[in-house]
Amino acid sequence: MDWAEKYRPAHLADLVGNKTAVMQIAEWAKTWTRKSRPLLLYGKPGIGKTSAAYALANDMNWEVVELNASDQRTAAVIERIAGAGSVTASLTGATRKLIVLDEADNLQGNADRGGAKAILECIRHAQQPMILIANDLYGISPEIRARCEPVQFKAVPARSIVPRIRYLCSAEKISCSDAALQSIAESAGGDIRSAVNMLYASALGRDSLDEGQVHTSQKDERVSIFSLITALFGKTRDDELMRLSYDVDDTPDTIVQWVEGSVVHITEPPSVERAYRYLSRADQYLGYTYRRQYHTLWRYATAVMLLGVADAAGGKGIHARIMPPERWQKMAAAKKQKTIRIATLNKVSATMHVPQDTLREQYLDTISLLVGQDPAGFARELSFDADQLNFFLNDRARAAEIIRVIVQEEKEREKEAKKEAAPPKKAKKEPKAEKPQKKGELPLPEAQSPKAAPAKVKEEPAPAGEPETKKAPAKTQSTLFDGF
Repeated sequence: MDWAEKYRPAHLADLVGNKTAVMQIAEWAKTWTRKSRPLLLYGKPGIGKTSAAYALANDMNWEVVELNASDQRTAAVIERIAGAGSVTASLTGATRKLIVLDEADNLQGNADRGGAKAILECIRHAQQPMILIANDLYGISPEIRARCEPVQFKAVPARSIVPRIRYLCSAEKISCSDAALQSIAESAGGDIRSAVNMLYASALGRDSLDEGQVHTSQKDERVSIFSLITALFGKTRDDELMRLSYDVDDTPDTIVQWVEGSVVHITEPPSVERAYRYLSRADQYLGYTYRRQYHTLWRYATAVMLLGVADAAGGKGIHARIMPPERWQKMAAAKKQKTIRIATLNKVSATMHVPQDTLREQYLDTISLLVGQDPAGFARELSFDADQLNFFLNDRARAAEIIRVIVQEEKEREKEAKKEAAPPKKAKKEPKAEKPQKKGELPLPEAQSPKAAPAKVKEEPAPAGEPETKKAPAKTQSTLFDGF
């Protein structure tokens, strides 16, 4: 077993660093109610987010139900595993279940189709505590972020990592020099899991470890695109700028779009013109690369775009937020609209038993008019959400308000159904106090009791000369109205 798993912290008190986040998690667990929002733990990998969730469950005696990126996370899977777990009690004797959705920002492709919407439904109907874990806070949909309480985990400083890995060396009876421990802690870059794995790989088969034996297992650090853009506008040497471009995970055709989106931060018009000239030349090299499948030209494209734009920027730095290319935002919006359109037309075509193409070409205008006359009725019948209803209304505020009212009505109906299904409480009858008997007085039998004595009805004598006939039974209220 690797040391990262073997020495995973069992309690919140054992976690290294992020004391503020740990205190926030513990306070949330102690005061948790069904109205509490789920926690959203976010931060770079390897700094203790998942370990904190498991340590919290251990401290609170909660059972853990986990769903991570290694599992298929479609809507059906999430509803079956996390959805059912979030509304049912534990069978193992634990006080509660802790639903852990790890790597919630990594829902990708068909394998996780509908997963984000299913997570949102789990949050809405959860009756058990939930924790979502993500590396990128903004990789999660805004609807999910708005319903969670964010808790940021930061990189662990090297001075906090050193005592932890020294403890591991002591537990494994390995002699490790202070210089080696310091080298491992600094190379980890705030990632304590990486530091533990680095120590494990370096100490494998050894009884002692010095600084010279650590360099072979240093972490392969990658450079983010934001670091590259920042260096592009700063006073960075050409060779360093090219090295950073090789360490970025993105390909040159992606880098050129980030650089193009950042050219707007150059203030002088002649410099802007020069920057675009370099970008156009780099784009030509990229085009040659794909047409001729000659990827050596990537090197020329990268050099032209980075060194040319850096020269045009003049090393004055960038004093604004670095944003993704604007065309990506437009493409994302168009893709979202297409997804909404397809889902909406699928619902309507399935209800009408009409092919989607025929519906779109011949009946879409007519259906839009009908939906406009009774939007609430169509939304209830076809289970539209706000985006799908807005597809017909073209009025986002009105669609959102109609869906809000429908959801509120459904909640009221659920409450009424629960009240009707609940068994009625039987009222306890209080025994009536008996009248105390006087001393020496015998108790009267029930027949002679004044309460039990029936009221005497005074009978009138039958008139003389008439034969006695059988008296007809008195008509009750029910028989009087039977003929009507």
